[in-house]
Amino acid sequence: MNSNSTAEPMIEVAEFRTDSRYRLVHFKGAGWKPLAPEEFEPEVAHAFPGADPHDPAVVHWADRPWEWPSWHPGEA
Repeated sequence: MNSNSTAEPMIEVAEFRTDSRYRLVHFKGAGWKPLAPEEFEPEVAHAFPGADPHDPAVVHWADRPWEWPSWHPGEA
């Protein structure tokens, strides 16, 4: 049996919230960071070079994969 099949993902994305433009993202070994959609893939590449952010074995989404709260420049 492959023991890696139950391994925790390297990256976890917290629940979707509408009160912020960010989603909290946990990078294994580095803690949580609030990220905007345009920051997500560059941060994944920085934290884990060569990791595929679209691979569910690498990234676990608590809910709403690849959805981010709507936000427009100038909003608080």
